Amino acid sequence: MTKYVIKRVLLMLLTLFVICTICFLLIKVLPREIPQDKNLQAVINARFEALGYNEPLMVQYGIYLRNIITDWDWGTSWYIDYREPAWNVLTDRLLPTVLVNLYSLLVSIPLGILFGIYAAVKKNKWQDQLISTSVMVFASVPSYVYGFIVQYVFYFLLGWFPLQVYSLADAGGSWWTFKMFYSMVLPIIALSFTQVAGLCRFTRAELTETLTSDYMLLARAKGLTRAQATTRHALKNAMVPILPMIISSFISILGGSMIIEKIFAVPGVGQLYIMSINLLDYDVFMMDTVFYTFVSLLAGIVVDISYGFIDPRIRMGAKK
Repeated sequence: MTKYVIKRVLLMLLTLFVICTICFLLIKVLPREIPQDKNLQAVINARFEALGYNEPLMVQYGIYLRNIITDWDWGTSWYIDYREPAWNVLTDRLLPTVLVNLYSLLVSIPLGILFGIYAAVKKNKWQDQLISTSVMVFASVPSYVYGFIVQYVFYFLLGWFPLQVYSLADAGGSWWTFKMFYSMVLPIIALSFTQVAGLCRFTRAELTETLTSDYMLLARAKGLTRAQATTRHALKNAMVPILPMIISSFISILGGSMIIEKIFAVPGVGQLYIMSINLLDYDVFMMDTVFYTFVSLLAGIVVDISYGFIDPRIRMGAKK
């Protein structure tokens, strides 16, 4: 396991480096717009000179990597947050993204598992067919469609919730107030549909296979009821592949959802990514791209490693 983890981490760093290099070179092909303000032009040109923007591309990239390694300097934002370090621009918007997606997961996980268990227990009955059909529909529709639907139903028709997430000033100056949570209900619901459907489908498939295994027949022969055999044996074994999926979801909440954040005006990482593209704030775009790539690669490694800890019989990288 140790060798496997080291190998995966090294491959992750190599992949991250390759993607970072490609993004940096592609960004340099794009034009940079200099503001009309002469004072601002002087400041930006001085910064560009310090970063070696008049040098060949590989020299620029070397300076960029050196600044990251030595000073943790990922560049500067000139349009989103004037003269603010790109790293600070990202971290300042991380909490709203995490909160919306965390609340959504806390709702989705128990519902998805419960519906999956119920569908597996009622296999081939009308309850299973109803849940399976609903899951197929909900999993096929993009989350932004649910965003428009919940806005129409709960804001325009019923008027129960606000159209968009409140600003800090409107919510009392904190992300942890009930008023802020109340304004996040609609994006939470919009994100939950797809997550519940995916977890329900996965749980049903794993539990259905487990319920028909030989050791379940032995458990019933020993006198256990169907409910006892399901909770003590089937569910425990079915959770081995399900738990890594849940762990991956918790890591993925850092990435957020760009479209949902845009629809509901969540000032998070996803909306920052769109803003950096629209405003041509290249250093922030680069920082966001590396962040998204790192989160995706980290989730894959953690999922693979977690199999070995959840089930001792599984050892990733072991020889056959």
